[in-house]
Amino acid sequence: MKTPYVRHIFGEKVEQKLRDQRGWLNAGVASSIPWPSHDVCIEYAGHEYFLRGTNRGEQQGPPCISIPCDKSDIDAAISKIYRFTSILGWFSGGYVDVAGYAWGSHPILYGRRTVYSSMGTSGPKSFHCNHMPIIETENVRKALAFWREGKMLDEVHDSYAFLSFYKVIESQFSNGKKKAKWIESNIDKLTGRAAARVNELKAVGVNVSRHLFESGRCAVAHATFEGEIVDPDIPKDRKRLTADLVIMEELARIYIRDELNIPDSQSLYQTRNRLEPWSNLLTSNEIIELKKGANIEAPLSFSGRTISVGIWPDGIVPGLENMTLQVQGVEKGVVKIALFNDRKTISLIFYLDYKHGRIHTSLEEGGIAYEGGNVTEGDIRAYWTFYYKVFSNGIAELTCDKCEPIDCEVVIPTNMMMRMSADDAIQYEILRFQNEKPRYRLTLDSGFEWYISTKKYDDRYQGFAEHKNNNDSLLTIFGAISKSEKESIVNTAEMISKKFNR
Repeated sequence: MKTPYVRHIFGEKVEQKLRDQRGWLNAGVASSIPWPSHDVCIEYAGHEYFLRGTNRGEQQGPPCISIPCDKSDIDAAISKIYRFTSILGWFSGGYVDVAGYAWGSHPILYGRRTVYSSMGTSGPKSFHCNHMPIIETENVRKALAFWREGKMLDEVHDSYAFLSFYKVIESQFSNGKKKAKWIESNIDKLTGRAAARVNELKAVGVNVSRHLFESGRCAVAHATFEGEIVDPDIPKDRKRLTADLVIMEELARIYIRDELNIPDSQSLYQTRNRLEPWSNLLTSNEIIELKKGANIEAPLSFSGRTISVGIWPDGIVPGLENMTLQVQGVEKGVVKIALFNDRKTISLIFYLDYKHGRIHTSLEEGGIAYEGGNVTEGDIRAYWTFYYKVFSNGIAELTCDKCEPIDCEVVIPTNMMMRMSADDAIQYEILRFQNEKPRYRLTLDSGFEWYISTKKYDDRYQGFAEHKNNNDSLLTIFGAISKSEKESIVNTAEMISKKFNR
């Protein structure tokens, strides 16, 4: 099963794409997954899908998906959206189902009573479906379509939800006996509520597989005068089918997960080899030995390679492009690498664990080399952008040549916490660097006291003048004051820096 890198585009680039294209199919969806609050473009399987954010200023917009579409090609376009919503719902642990659609020359929001998101919204850039599986076969497509239908109906109509989940399995067999045999052999794999219901039925002598077929699937799908049916007016029938629904849903889930081998986001997180995209950068023998947990003498084949470092989903950090990879050691299948920029003013350290298919960022190592006086403000911005974004649980990505980016594990700081946002912390570090001047400086010793040696410019200090005698640390002040005060600090610092640099 292919699970490639799925690019996510946020912000103005998305809005530009929406403005540039003429001809759109716009589908309103019913969703049980957290929907993005802002528009996001998902590049999946060679196509672009625009998930329309629900944050529309003072009003809440309907969750929608828009794709470029010629007016003569509506059926093919909506079929493509159906397939996309099937895998998106499965992968995200819920459902996304099309409730209606309309074509327009411009992208519009399609709203009606059945268009909703029951799980609220995710943050401006927190929505992701990276490495979502590519569906390439018809039998898998059908199974996921019935799953999507069953999950949506699960909240609306138990009888038809049961039938849809049964079809997930039934659609994969041309022989009824083989289907029944598969169900019988997998009933004992059920856990939780599904297993409890199976035990209830077995306790009264019910053959569970036959019961699911005759009293469930056939009773819902058919209605003959003397045959067994699920009568909508009989509470006993409805209660029985509702109790059995959990069995059928879990059997359908097992079939998709284990027989069709379609991972969801949680199972993929546990099993995906993050280092796979770099497999061609080492020899096959090196990879075999590293996966065994062996110690190999450096350098390895990828020593000297050019690597660019980014933060998902924003891409490569300016100033961290084309860094040189240096292997610093190998122990038990873990390769320690250092990345250096061209002037060697920035170094970043990572540990590539080939035995477990993971890559870890080391914020405790590496940093900025101030010796030699070659450090620029761009270096400061680049390094601290990386540091604070990763410290704030951002995902670092390493890109080499045309390989897919490899993503690092999220850093969980121990006994440390941020006292301001990552953006504020980055700006603070830039301000520190700018103001290490003889007559205007911010020092980090003596409790981060604020020194302002001249009073000549007090009238320009504006929002931060009141803080100059404050005993609080600069970090505390900078994290607490308003946005306009922060801007005032930066603007005034820049003005004074230019004054003293003349």
